[in-house]
Amino acid sequence: MKYLCQVWFDGAMLSAMTKEQKTELGANSLNYDKDLAESGNMIVAEALQPPTSAVTVRVRSGELSVTDGPFIETKEALGGFILVEAKDLNDAIRIAAGIPLAKLGAIEVRPIHEFAAQ
Repeated sequence: MKYLCQVWFDGAMLSAMTKEQKTELGANSLNYDKDLAESGNMIVAEALQPPTSAVTVRVRSGELSVTDGPFIETKEALGGFILVEAKDLNDAIRIAAGIPLAKLGAIEVRPIHEFAAQ
């Protein structure tokens, strides 16, 4: 079954890290992605640009509305995601716990809804 591991963290925390700490975190993250790929659990992983680069799109009554940034103010923002294949929720939780940013932020694990073929 597919699970989306959403990586949430406070961007200020990353800004406060030294260059060496950021380099170590990046290396650990890439190594974990490699381990997941080798184990067959990895489908795709991507880091996101900061929330300041985001836009929010809505369509109401046929009218398009675009606003800068995320919809809500929050300390933690979605910083990336890893789409994994896991045998069940417990396996997906095990995978999420290994994501290096789990030690600094939070990983939301959500099963992917699979639509039946028509």
